[in-house]
Amino acid sequence: MNVELTYLSIAQAAERIARGELSPVELTQAHLDRIARLDEHLNCFITLTPELALERARQAETEIQGGGWRGPLHGIPLALKDLYETAGVRTTAGSKFLADYVPETDATTVQRLKAAGAVLLGKLNLHEIALGATNNNPHYGACRNPWDPARISGGSSGGSAAALAAGLCMGALGSDTGGSIRNPSSLCGTVGLKPTTGRVSLGGVMPLSWFLDHAGPMARNVRDVAILLGAIAGYDPADPNSANVAVDDYLTGLEGRVRGWRVALASDDYFTWADGEVLAAVRAAAQAFAALGAQVEEVYLPEGRQAAPANSLMVSCDAAATHQERLDRQPEDFGPDVRQRLQNGAATPVGEYILARRALAEFRHRLEGLFQDYNLLITPSTPIAAPLLEGPEAAEQARWLSRFISPFNLPGVPALSLPCGFTANDLPIGLQLVAQRWAEAALLRAGYAYEQATDWHLRRPKVTHLLH
Repeated sequence: MNVELTYLSIAQAAERIARGELSPVELTQAHLDRIARLDEHLNCFITLTPELALERARQAETEIQGGGWRGPLHGIPLALKDLYETAGVRTTAGSKFLADYVPETDATTVQRLKAAGAVLLGKLNLHEIALGATNNNPHYGACRNPWDPARISGGSSGGSAAALAAGLCMGALGSDTGGSIRNPSSLCGTVGLKPTTGRVSLGGVMPLSWFLDHAGPMARNVRDVAILLGAIAGYDPADPNSANVAVDDYLTGLEGRVRGWRVALASDDYFTWADGEVLAAVRAAAQAFAALGAQVEEVYLPEGRQAAPANSLMVSCDAAATHQERLDRQPEDFGPDVRQRLQNGAATPVGEYILARRALAEFRHRLEGLFQDYNLLITPSTPIAAPLLEGPEAAEQARWLSRFISPFNLPGVPALSLPCGFTANDLPIGLQLVAQRWAEAALLRAGYAYEQATDWHLRRPKVTHLLH
């Protein structure tokens, strides 16, 4: 296996491809070879499309050699969470109901990646219908964490984060309804962005909640996330959730400083209920921002205590409405955990749903006031590192994974998770950065500044033991 090729960043590979020093076919084949060796142990992919990938890689190589380089994604091997519809390639949403579903058209984001010249390797594992935090899928198998295969990869975009961490793709798309991009990014030591609501089209992305869903990019560093966001962001008139708001150039100001910024560190009892190693890493990250010239202040956000369960209740109710016919007709074809959440959602009184929306509206109002005074909010991404996949405490620990990330879905603000440390057991710790609506450029700038001041994003899981 050519490990060095598979751990190039998108930006590094793009430079080599543009200069004619790296072949998209060679790069794609290196990823396919690595997938062949590792994925039987990790189970990141539900559907792999090697022939299509190599065909697109050859096409990209021909175009580039002819002077038709389209930009930094041309010839780059990416993969998609398996709820992005792909023409001619099955799209399961991790569900038994959709095991044989083959769409006729691509999701809007997939169309945009193809237009940028990306090479698509296949469809990535996820928690069933994207309703869960572990990616322990009863129909397609659990996706395991490359840092420790006995532990979860997180959910619901666990296949995306695990594949990135293991060097099986260079970038991926995930979705985030209650933290499903940021949770696995935190647990697998990768970078994931939940954009502002309406920034990235949901056209052709199988819905879980029409109010809370977000599509977003995942990669191994902030610059690569910025490249991906630049390709997929923008108004989609066919998507009623899409917002007609101008898209920034996310690379232009990426290397700008954060000196003089005001940074809020969430320090109330709710946002500090976390493992000691996590809290220490997040406080060290806050100190790193101070060293970069930012003014860091502790703030209190007690509204998060009501916002997190409110988001969870809304997700279950919305998902029950989305899947009502299947739940009524064949409930046994859902996995036990997902079926229970759907049934709970279906049985929730409308009054409780209204109160949940009210709690989230109050939190949104609190954030609007906060971002009048601060450029950035810092919290942990998850209160613990990746829990074990199996065992008596596995289910209980998984319940807490969305504690700090789910409150930010309904408010619609952009939120980024990136690595900020490791536990004594060599498990990644995630840092969450949050900014005001439409401030993805500022959020990425802050993440990049922190990333350049540290080296957490450069660490790789030791997967050699899987090759024996």
